[in-house]
Amino acid sequence: MGAAEIMRRLRIGETRLKHYLALASWPATYDELTMGRVWAAEDIERWIQEHRADLAEDPEGE
Repeated sequence: MGAAEIMRRLRIGETRLKHYLALASWPATYDELTMGRVWAAEDIERWIQEHRADLAEDPEGE
């Protein structure tokens, strides 16, 4: 997942994403591409289950 997908999934903006990226609990970057960093979807979903349980049941972010 890239930053845009994570923001959509978590229903947050860029400022909040930057806050999350600084957390020790945030998943490690899977890779860095020309377009930016990406994370494994499984790692992001696990983080959501552990830290944002209110969104855990809604994988489409809708």
